[in-house]
Amino acid sequence: MNEKKTNSEVLERVFETIKCRYNENPNTSYAAQLFSRGRGKIACKIVEEATETIVAALHEGEEKVVSESADLLFHLLILWADLGIEPALVWEELSRREGVSGIDEKSARKEK
Repeated sequence: MNEKKTNSEVLERVFETIKCRYNENPNTSYAAQLFSRGRGKIACKIVEEATETIVAALHEGEEKVVSESADLLFHLLILWADLGIEPALVWEELSRREGVSGIDEKSARKEK
């Protein structure tokens, strides 16, 4: 039976696959290739994908934004894996912020 998965389950499955690629051959795995190039390269890919998402939003339309957003999330998952950050930690932080004004939340960060 093919059950519909929640969005976070899809991200977590992709994340687990990415983690498995950490020590694989960089010639056969894109994720392994990024891991081997270091965190700076991973960060640069996030900037690149974020920029492409913005350009798509401003000039290319919904389908391209969806595609670029998927690329951005994928590269963010690679960064999390490189840092040892489990998606559940990000979900917890988002949950903590839920229902809190963005202005109030940002002000609270400045006070720390």
